[in-house]
Amino acid sequence: MLTLEELRRCVQAGEIDTVLVAATDHIGRLIGKRFDAEFFLETVHDHGTHGCDYLLAVDMEMTPVPGFRFANWELGYGDFHMIPDLSTLRVAAWLDRSALVLCDVSSEKTHSLVHVAPRTILQRQIERAQSMGYEVMAASELEYYLFEDSYRSASEKGYAGLKPAAWYLEDYHMLQGMREEKYTGAVRRALAASGVPVENSKGEFGMGQHEVNVRYADVLTMADRHVVYKQCLKEVAEQQGASVTFMAKPFSPPQAGSSCHLHLSLWKDGHNAFAGEQRIGPVLGSDEFRWFLGGWMAHTHDVMPFYAPTINSYKRYEDGSWAPTRIAWSYDNRTAGYRVVGAGSSLRIECRIPGADCNPYLAFAAALASGLDGIEQCTEPPAIFQGDVYQARALPRVPYTLGAATDSFASSRFATTVFGVDVVEHYAHAARVEQSQFDAAVTDWERKRYFERI
Repeated sequence: MLTLEELRRCVQAGEIDTVLVAATDHIGRLIGKRFDAEFFLETVHDHGTHGCDYLLAVDMEMTPVPGFRFANWELGYGDFHMIPDLSTLRVAAWLDRSALVLCDVSSEKTHSLVHVAPRTILQRQIERAQSMGYEVMAASELEYYLFEDSYRSASEKGYAGLKPAAWYLEDYHMLQGMREEKYTGAVRRALAASGVPVENSKGEFGMGQHEVNVRYADVLTMADRHVVYKQCLKEVAEQQGASVTFMAKPFSPPQAGSSCHLHLSLWKDGHNAFAGEQRIGPVLGSDEFRWFLGGWMAHTHDVMPFYAPTINSYKRYEDGSWAPTRIAWSYDNRTAGYRVVGAGSSLRIECRIPGADCNPYLAFAAALASGLDGIEQCTEPPAIFQGDVYQARALPRVPYTLGAATDSFASSRFATTVFGVDVVEHYAHAARVEQSQFDAAVTDWERKRYFERI
């Protein structure tokens, strides 16, 4: 990480000449500008910069989408203001002579933070936790697939016939992991040198699937680390003529999907507020622990588009695939949607429902809003489940489709109360646009099935 004075010294020494000024859009991508470092120090660090507000109202192809209340053709697609959060200023070690700072997004008219901006949505839930006396600690475990094809080559092939970096399942496999160290080692070193402290890397259950774990932190810092992580991994892959994908389900069964497991705990006065002496199944925990767990579970359907935002997200939820399909909690049981791990000061709840395609600000906001409501309402969790959750057909299931999840989100009184009408409308509309575009597309599956034989 860098202070402004450290950045000045780096600029004077010729070590940094470019500063990336970026925010996260509603999809989870970094958007922004590259500034001359001297100009950044003269003006931008204090006054920020502008961006077109359509950036929070486009689809994946950057097409302006009608129907968003926040930004549209009728309003003329004006500007919003990007305000650097200097606590996020860091060396972008994977780039040449570059630094990176993340921004909050504010309105040009009111000068207040834009309600529908992902970082704002998480900050509002953090403020709510703070008003209740809690600090929120978090981690996200993010999986991805690595391919030997470059991004351009993959596009030219229509993303078919790509060559995974491995040719057999490599979960925890040291030999296969060694073969991919040219990439994974470069990523670990780049992240560590960019203010994203790394714990470890490992092979995962799919061919060419990996995970690089970074250290936990307060929840906003963790979400910031998450987006830097994704940007770093994609750009290092680009530099090496390779590619990575964070699609939730890039392959058909039996290949595993890619997850983003969320770990959360609440802290008060320097101690884990989840720790306690009450016996809750095999867990010794507090009222806050069980009520937070109860609320998080109870509101799963209310906030699913924040955990699983794409059509592809829902293809990951297959029995026996390491992805959860039912809403249950258990202790150290990877078949459960909510897996409780640790004890005492390390006690935490891991939600295994989000996929690698989630926007971390939105996913953490959804989790925190749900758990805090559980504490406010004293929501009791269901009884602990022991055994194979995949076989427990009577348990409630996660939604099968983005459409079903969006309907639940859009009609949820809870979501409207905790996030606001404008946020729910914005993200429900984004999800419905994604669904409608998919419904209108003709796929390879259809051509292969119907071209001759229908």
